[in-house]
Amino acid sequence: MFKIPEITGLDSRVGFIRIPPELDVPLTGRVRRLLDTESFRRLARISQVGFVSLVYPAACHSRFEHSLGVYRLALLFIRRLEHLSGFKDLVTQRDAELLIVSALLHDIGHWSFCHLVEDLSLDRVECHELLASRYLFSGEVAEILRSDWGIEPDEILRLLNKQSTNKSCVDVNNKTSGGCLDEESQRVSRKFLSDILSGPIDIDKMDYLYRDSLHAGVPYGRNLDYERLIGSLCVNESGDGLAITEKGKTAAELMIFARYVMFSEVYWHHAVRAASAMFQRLFCWLLENGRIELEKLYGLTESEFIHSIRAASLGVDSEILSEGLFGSRRMLYKRVAQFGIMEQPEIYRKLAGKPYRYLCDISNRISEMILGSKRLKQLPVLIDAPPVEREIEIKIDVFFSKEKRYQPLEEISPVVRAMAKEQFDDYAKRVRIFAHPEVVPILRKDETIIKILEKDVF
Repeated sequence: MFKIPEITGLDSRVGFIRIPPELDVPLTGRVRRLLDTESFRRLARISQVGFVSLVYPAACHSRFEHSLGVYRLALLFIRRLEHLSGFKDLVTQRDAELLIVSALLHDIGHWSFCHLVEDLSLDRVECHELLASRYLFSGEVAEILRSDWGIEPDEILRLLNKQSTNKSCVDVNNKTSGGCLDEESQRVSRKFLSDILSGPIDIDKMDYLYRDSLHAGVPYGRNLDYERLIGSLCVNESGDGLAITEKGKTAAELMIFARYVMFSEVYWHHAVRAASAMFQRLFCWLLENGRIELEKLYGLTESEFIHSIRAASLGVDSEILSEGLFGSRRMLYKRVAQFGIMEQPEIYRKLAGKPYRYLCDISNRISEMILGSKRLKQLPVLIDAPPVEREIEIKIDVFFSKEKRYQPLEEISPVVRAMAKEQFDDYAKRVRIFAHPEVVPILRKDETIIKILEKDVF
């Protein structure tokens, strides 16, 4: 067994912090020192689910809380897996500690509303995993990683970015370590750890589904048997990733279904997406018109970020969006049309997964058609569609101990075939047209928006 103080702390009543729902998260000195850094404390002032709180008012929990939840799950995963020979042959104690600290720091590069911005696929915007390097490679966090954990920041960054290790084996002092695993074994080990962080059944999804559901006040992400799922974890047949035993099949199905329903009913609720569409158009407009500087936004807390966005929008076309989202009175655009893969699939396919610039062009044409030569009301029509990058499919094997065989979960589960093998985005997400309240009557009259979309707007 690994001698890791954080895992020992799972059963201790000394040194812990409590997070919902009545979970004790063990704290050691080296974990406390990371939590108390300015970079990590910043996550306490960045919301986990952004505009979801406009619909579900209690969903105001932070990235800080979520990070603690993911860290706790990492400890539970290791405690389960360390008894399995396949895991112990592949993962050393130092690898396990690398996973623990990576779980704690997995969101260190997050900035306010960054997932919505990343969905725009803008060339100038870095993904939050790469932005983690800003906090990992210098200052307090880097010093604590090296002195308390014996871990180099680039090791964590490679795990967060799912990059394989192609370097030769090195110890914590960057000296050749003759007794370490060969390069291929090290690569497989890092892939295994990376999959635990972000894979078919990973600690990130397991925490955010439950935590977001809890704070939103909905049951969808909480009807899961997490203990059963964790208890069923095992090593896959090829020895480079996770599998589950047959006892965990139903728990895995529940998790996949929970993810589908949380996207359909919470993250892609029409009012949440109205706010999201407004923010994306606002951000894109400000960036294209030189009103904001990305470098200055990355390190801001959410309140500072909102203040900067509002200040940049004063007196320009985007002000109506900024004040509608962040002003003293909420003013969301209204849904005037909605399209799914089963309803009006032709329109859906013309808009789903298309570049954001293309969607903006289409929305501008719709605005011109309905308002004619009049001065356009500031950004009156917005199109919200599933982004270019699609959700990953969930592929994991089930191990049948009596027969000593592995079989893909999707082959033995109708739930998984329906929810995971089919394109997740097409069923959990919709194409929607939103409009400023003043132009809604025009678009809804005699199904004007449908006629426009079916004819020559494309």
